[in-house]
Amino acid sequence: MDVEVWKVAALIVAGLAGGAINVIAGGGSVITVPVMIFLGVPGHIANGTNRLPIVVQNISACATYMRHGLPQSGMIFSLSLCAIPGAVIGAIAGVKIPVETFNIVLAGVMGMVLVMMLNGTGASPATAANDLSRRRLIWGHILMVLAGFWGGFIQIGMGFVLLPILNRVLGLDLVTANIYKVFIILVYTLAALMVFGSQLELLWWVGAIMAIGNAAGGWLGARLTLAGGERLIRKVVVFAIAVMIVKLVWFP
Repeated sequence: MDVEVWKVAALIVAGLAGGAINVIAGGGSVITVPVMIFLGVPGHIANGTNRLPIVVQNISACATYMRHGLPQSGMIFSLSLCAIPGAVIGAIAGVKIPVETFNIVLAGVMGMVLVMMLNGTGASPATAANDLSRRRLIWGHILMVLAGFWGGFIQIGMGFVLLPILNRVLGLDLVTANIYKVFIILVYTLAALMVFGSQLELLWWVGAIMAIGNAAGGWLGARLTLAGGERLIRKVVVFAIAVMIVKLVWFP
């Protein structure tokens, strides 16, 4: 991939949009990964390189949330630790998948994310935190291992995997669930990035440039989450998903 001003600008803008969307709801990687592919980065390399801006984005968002206090911080850490083994296994699978197969899987995942967004997945009423039973708590941690696998493997749509677990199984309200989501993704993505970095020749400079936008997007997304603004972001993501599915399927 050649270094050109417009490509650098595209990476930063994509990072900004993806970072904000990831923190507010989820699905921001549906913008960042395809943009890298559009700019000439092979699919599996883009999948691995994308983890660097995700780490930076979530550090930025976590710093913003921490200034407002962490709800039930003990459970945040236990859930994050449960996601790590799954993420490592998922990342190993992501390293080995052929490029052509990855593009097909990516298109399918984006289609599922589109359906979930249109159906409002994760938007169900939360169970009161004091009604959380031991059984639901155990199931939440078990499901977090499986969620970690998906996050390590492809990451795209991870917000729509985590939110139902945090909201419907563990009974967190959506704002609190978003805060949990950011911390969990930060922890397991660090593990996944180490796997990708040791197995593939990642384009670190591409990830670093995009991370500039992701850092700003992570801060913006955290602020908007606390303020409660999600409708416009979802509309933008739906449009982006539809465009990229067409690109991956008909113009690989």
